[in-house]
Amino acid sequence: MGKGCRILHHDCDPTLAEDRSLPYTAYLVEYLLDGKPHYDIAIAPKRVDIFDDYWDKYRQDLIKMTQTEGRCNPKLWGAQQKDKKK
Repeated sequence: MGKGCRILHHDCDPTLAEDRSLPYTAYLVEYLLDGKPHYDIAIAPKRVDIFDDYWDKYRQDLIKMTQTEGRCNPKLWGAQQKDKKK
């Protein structure tokens, strides 16, 4: 995937999109593969980057993209806090 697009969950259960600990730039992508719906959760700096990557792969089988319930700032997502020393 190009332009910073990253797949967090490939071929996953769509209920994973309800996780509020995801960054707010995460999208649930629905597409058809062999006539069956499949779901990915992907992040990128811009929504159009995700669309472009999936359009190049699936064309007419791309169904929709919906924003997840993520609330976390993408810059802080995944960052671990440092231990405070006394």
